[in-house]
Formats: sequence, C-alpha cells, structure tokens
Amino acid sequence: MSKKYVYTFAEGKADMKGLLGGKGANLAEMTNIGLPVPPGFTITTEACKEFYLAGRQFPAGMEQEVDEKVAWLEQTLGKKFGDPNGPLLVSVRSGAVISMPGMMDTVLNLGLNDQTVIGLAASSGNARWAYDCYRRFIQMFGNVVLNIEHHKFEGVLEDQKHKRNVQFDNQLTAEDWQEVIEQYKYIVRKETGKDFPQEPREQLYQAIYAVFNSWENDRAIIYRKIHKIPDDLGTAVNVQAMVFGNMGDDCGTGVAFTRNPSTGEKVLYGEFLTNAQGEDVVAGIRTPQPIAQLAEEMPDVYQQFARTCTLLENHYKDMQDIEFTIERNKLWMLQTRNGKRTAQAAIRIAVEMVQEGIITKETAITRVDPAQLDQLLHRRIDPNAKIEVVAKGLPASPGSASGEVVFDADLAEMLNEQGHKVILVGTETTPDDIHGMVAAQGILTSRGGMTSHAAVVARGMGKPCVCGCEAIKIDLENKQFTIGNIVVKDRDVISIDGSTGQVILGEVPMIEPELSDEFQTLLQWADEIRTMGVRANADTPEDAAKAREFGAEGIGLTRTEHMFMALDRLPIVQKMILATDIEERAEALAELLPMQEGDFYGILKAMEGLPVCIRLLDPPLHEFLPNAEELSVEITKLKLTGGDEAEIKHKEELLRKVRSLSEFNPMLGHRGCRLGITWPEVYAMQARAIFQATARLVKEGYDVHPEVEIPLVIDVKELVYLRELVEKVAEEVKQETGVDFHYGVGTMIEVPRAALLADEIASKSDFITFGTNDLTQTALGFSRDDAEGKFLPPYIEKKILSENPFIVLDRKGVGKLMQWAVEHARQEKPEISIGICGEHGGEPNSIEFCHAIGLTFVSCSPYRVPIARLAAAQAQVNNAR
Repeated sequence: MSKKYVYTFAEGKADMKGLLGGKGANLAEMTNIGLPVPPGFTITTEACKEFYLAGRQFPAGMEQEVDEKVAWLEQTLGKKFGDPNGPLLVSVRSGAVISMPGMMDTVLNLGLNDQTVIGLAASSGNARWAYDCYRRFIQMFGNVVLNIEHHKFEGVLEDQKHKRNVQFDNQLTAEDWQEVIEQYKYIVRKETGKDFPQEPREQLYQAIYAVFNSWENDRAIIYRKIHKIPDDLGTAVNVQAMVFGNMGDDCGTGVAFTRNPSTGEKVLYGEFLTNAQGEDVVAGIRTPQPIAQLAEEMPDVYQQFARTCTLLENHYKDMQDIEFTIERNKLWMLQTRNGKRTAQAAIRIAVEMVQEGIITKETAITRVDPAQLDQLLHRRIDPNAKIEVVAKGLPASPGSASGEVVFDADLAEMLNEQGHKVILVGTETTPDDIHGMVAAQGILTSRGGMTSHAAVVARGMGKPCVCGCEAIKIDLENKQFTIGNIVVKDRDVISIDGSTGQVILGEVPMIEPELSDEFQTLLQWADEIRTMGVRANADTPEDAAKAREFGAEGIGLTRTEHMFMALDRLPIVQKMILATDIEERAEALAELLPMQEGDFYGILKAMEGLPVCIRLLDPPLHEFLPNAEELSVEITKLKLTGGDEAEIKHKEELLRKVRSLSEFNPMLGHRGCRLGITWPEVYAMQARAIFQATARLVKEGYDVHPEVEIPLVIDVKELVYLRELVEKVAEEVKQETGVDFHYGVGTMIEVPRAALLADEIASKSDFITFGTNDLTQTALGFSRDDAEGKFLPPYIEKKILSENPFIVLDRKGVGKLMQWAVEHARQEKPEISIGICGEHGGEPNSIEFCHAIGLTFVSCSPYRVPIARLAAAQAQVNNAR
C-alpha cells in the first residue's frame, strides 16, 4: 500500500500531531467538533522528512495527492485556481509538531495573478481590497519563496504612503495599490531575472517547497537549539482556503488567549485589527486594539468568539492561543494551540484549572516547565527607588532589566559574550533577531502589541519586554532614539520594566521577587506527589536558611574548602600546607578549629531537624597557595629595586615550597581523601569541629543530624581508615562534653572505580552521594575548564554529544556508572541513602534520570530547590516508582 502524504482536515484528529504537525492536528480537531474552520488539507511531516532524504525533492506521489485535494477544495467551494471570475485563493502555512511561533514561513493570498485580481475586484465590488491582497501576496511570496529582502518591498510601500500623505496601509486606494504592484513586480524581475509567476499551481508548489525548506532556516535551527526540539521532526504544510479580514470595516483579524499569558488571570486576552490580515497583528505594522473592544464593535461576533474560546479550553483542558478572522461579520477559526505563557501565568493557570475541576493535581504539575521557574526569581525595580520614567509601552513580558542600548542583534550577541549587559531596542523584532534576543537582558520595541514577535518570544525566554512604545522615535542611521527632547544613544544605559511597560533612564536598583500563593500551592502538590527528596548545597548559615525557605529537606553538600578561602583564614591555611613538620601544622590547625566549629554550628542550627552532609576538605592544595609565576615576578622585582633581604628570602623559600607541591594534573592529584590519608590530622580537626558544634547544639536543645562525608574515594580501605579516624574523634568529643549525639559517615563517588566498587563501599558507608561534576570529568576524560572553552561546543554542534554533559547528565556513560553503582550498593545494603550533589541535581532532565534509577534525593543550589521539587514530582507522574 502506498504511503499517504496528504489529509483533509476532516480526515485528521488531535492525536495525529506527529504526522500532521500541531497546527494541522488542531485544525482537524476544530473541524471535527463543528467549529467554523475554512476547509483545507495538510501535507504530512513524513513528506517533509522524505523531502530532505531525497536532497530537497518532493517524494514520489505527493504532488498527485496535492492535485487531488486541490480539486476537492475547488469542488467544495465552487471556485477554481486561476479562474478570473471566482478564483480559489489559499494560504500555505508551516505547522511543526512542537510549536515554533514565527520561526518558519507562511504565504497568504496564493492564487492571485494579473487576471484573477481583476475578477476578484469585480466579484467583490471592492477593488481596493483586491489589489491590496495582490500586493500582499507578491510581497510575501517575494520574501518567503524568492528570498528577496523584505525591506525592498517595504521601501516602496513607505514611499507610496509618503507620496499620498497617509499614515496607514489601509488609507491607500486601489490605484495606489496598482502602482505599488507594478513596482513590486519590477523588484521581482530585477532580483530574480524572471517575471512574477502567474500560474497558481506553480505558485503553490513553490510555496510548499519554501515551507519545507524553512525547517532548516537559521532562525528555526536556533529556536530548536534553545528549546531543545529535535531536528528530525520536520514540518507539515497546511493549505487552507483564504478568508479575508481586510474587505472593510465589518471584517477583521486577531490573536487571542483564553487567559492572560503574562499573569494567568482568567480573562480573554488579545488583540484585533479591523480591515486587516493576520500578519498585520503579529508584525506590529499597526498597533492593534484590545480584544475587549471587539465586544463594542461587533457584539454578536464577540459573543460567538467568547463561547468558542470556552469550548476550546474545556476541550483541550489547557489555555489556548487562537487566531481568527472575521469576514463580513462571520467568524472563522484559523488556529488553536496550547498558549505559551510566563512561568507566573503557567502556575496560576495550572492551580486555578485544578480548582475549577478541569484538570487533576498530577496534570497541573506537568503543566509548568521546571526550568521556567527561574523566571519567578527575576528581579523587580525597588518601589522606593527614585526613577526617571521617560516613556511607557505595553507590558509584554514581566521582570525588569538594565543594560546598554543596542540596535543590532549581532552587536547584542557580541557585547554579551564580552560580559556587557544589553537591552535590544528596535522598531520591532523579527525571527532573524533571535540570537540577539537570547543575548539581551531585555527587549524594547516602538511598534507591535502584546502578541507581536518580540512579546511572544520574550515571554517564552522569561526576559523582560516592553512593546509598542510609540513615544520612542528610533533613528537607526545615527544609532539613537529620541523621546521628545531626550536623546538616548547607542551604549547609553536604560532600564525597562516588563510588568508595567515603563522605560527608565539609567540603571535602577532591583529587589528579589516574592513567590505567589499559587506557586506555594503548586510546590505543595509537588511535595505530595514526589518520592525523591530535595536537599540543597549550602556553605554558610545564610545559604542554609535560604535553602530552607525554598523548601530544602536538608543539606546534601557543605563544601568545607569554601570556608577556608576567606581572607582572614587563607594565611592560616597556607601555614598549614607549608608546615615543615607535624607540630607546625598542628599550630595552624588549632587556629582553624574554632573557626570551623563556628561555621558548622551556624549551618547545623539553621537546618535543625534536617540532615546536613559536610564534606571534608576536597580540593587540590594549589588552590590555596600563591601562583608560582606571580611569586617569581615579585622576587625579581624586589631584587631589581633593592628590596628587603628578609622578605626576598621568605618569598624564595615560599616559591620552593609551592614548586615542590605543584602537580601536573592537580584535579587528579593530592586532594580529597588522599589529603586525609597523608595528613590525617587535617580531617581529625574538621571532624572535631563538626562534633563540638553538634555537642553544643544538642546541649542547647537543638535536634541536629550531621553527616560526615569522605570525598574522592577509590577503594573501601580508604573509607575504613578515615571512618575509624572520624569515629575516634566523635567518641573523644562525647567523652569530653558528656553529650551523646547521632551522626553518619559516608562517601562521595566521583571516579569510575568507586562506582564500579559501590557494593564494597556501601558495606562500610551510611550513605553515598554522587559528585557528578568530577564523575563526568573522570568518566569522559574531559577537563571541564578546557573542554567548555575549547572543544566542547563543536562536539555539541556536530551532534557527537547531544548536550553539554556538565549541564545535562550524560545518561549513556556517566548515567550507566551511576545505575551500576546504585544497583550494587543496594544489593549490599538495601536501605542505604544515595543522592546526587553535583550541579546536575538542579537540572530537570538529570533529575528525571535520578528518579528513574532510584536515588533517595537530589541536592542543588538553594535557588534551584523549587525547580528540583517540581521536576522530581513530574518524574513521579511520568514514571511512578
């Protein structure tokens, strides 16, 4: 049986998204539930995939199927392609499996030519409208299909408006449009060497080719990379009979959401334009009116639209993003899809839909992207700050940002790479600006509405955006914008508030956000659902308190080396390292002991009632010592300038010691438990500090649960030796203080050998955590600093690795080691607690894997605790254990 490449809307349904793309599946679903959808058909994603496999050639049989469906459409509508009396006109649109708004191509009004436009003008009695449609078609086809730069057509249009002294496109007459059309056709001839194609079927196949081809355009590739969308899904193509929103004042077009995509409020939210086509709304060519205004201008249409929105939301059980057209007071639905929304809105919508009985708590949990929660930690402008608001636009995406003004996406990207914070400013953004939007702190546009490209993309990225700020007059030639008499030049600093639409001169003070009641409710549901614990990595009492505030159930990692880096402690640490005998080292350790005890006292107290895992000293010693090259330069300078002899002698001695301690590869050198084996007195001091702090707190009535972690083990014998040392110190402290207390001793698995011997290690360990930063380095043989700066980007670009393994856990390699370790450790000790405390502990994809292999908990930075709580719950919903 031959493969079917083309489906009418009536033949499809919602669950065919993989084959028909999101748009095609939803058009089919709307058709089948009886909504007014202009008839049409979908060319499948399979056809697109085969198009690429065949070297960008249509698959055999596809064109015959398209011809059959065109004949069906002609019969259904009583119109024919190319008929000068009643021409069939269609739109040709992309439709990926996963929504990629604005990233691929669309052609409207296809089927118009020099003859059919005359017939359209006569049959409609509206010549101005007919010629407006034709010029739009030439402009869009010229740009999308023939690759002629958009501004070449726009320049002609602006000149014509200037010549006629009008502001908007819809003020031009039929005669004006005929002049524009001739100039457009001249541009096509000049740019391509051929006349604008007049045969509708030729137009159709060229447009289908262009839409398939747009799957691989630069902006689509970048968008997929940002949103982690697979490259092999392909796009469907939807061919649909045209309905017209630009035939007069009883017509219009719009985009609306069934709830506010910025706040989540249950109210119809969107914009429409009378006497316009769809691209006018999203392109920001005219500033549209709010959807509520439609109730006054066309009350019957508005009521029908509101009922349809409710029906669609209840049918899909999610907030919908809807495109519609009104032709002669008749409503037509052109698209529905699950609407993109801010994290704040996603949470409110999810919680309220549970309360309204539309979805379950489990479904609500899956509706919020854990990575999006970072948006809720966006700063806002301090309400007590004195600010100079110079303009106000539309509050298109919440949050606030300050940065240097730039007018060019390439420059924004370059400056961002150099460490500058920038605000991307433009008349409007286009999909080609995607890389600059990624680089910018925020976006400001002078045109466009709440559903413009800038607004939709910024909300998806969680970046502040102010749109439609008409008060700013942009002068790209001089790289500046003006607001009245105020001139803001390229690289001047401004601030924007995407929640209010304010534009402010200079940098302004910001404050941290507060989490909403809905946020707390959602996380409470997440805690009820998840089976894996969430702890935090914290090295100070302040970090511990913040972690607890965000819902951490303990500390999964306290890095004691961070405590040694303080300026007042570093000289003592260096004295300990450079000691020539054990007595000298003991003196330095005696100075460090009360400092360490104070550190542990504060953290254990802040986490009362919860476990606190404290890792003993781990990093290479060179991190605490002066740089050998810098020391050498200092000595040379002192000698050349007649410096103090005693100082020179001291520095020369220090240099000799630094060089004697230097290692070819310190990350694989004298660090972790190897320090404890060679210098047991260091670990003994740290253990004493932990237990003395514990005894003090127990005496004061606190319930504390310290866990002592031995880092970088490769063999159970290391663990046995150091565990005995820790237990000996604990007993001494108990005897000295007369206080009994409980504690655990465990280890961190950071090298492949330890993972492979996890059963032996578990036999002598109360708990295990994976240090996946080092485990990734040692499993892949990558030095993180070198790899990320040099050869890792090409590995990801060439798809040798699908993700940066230091950001997203490498399931195939590192994950296999972890899975082996968990299985064998649990065979030895079934109830042993096993966690992860590398940076992967706060990354949703990695958390899902940790859940799948049965970890007890994940641990991450305090600000990522809410993300981990939600991701762990989602993992349980999707893969219950």
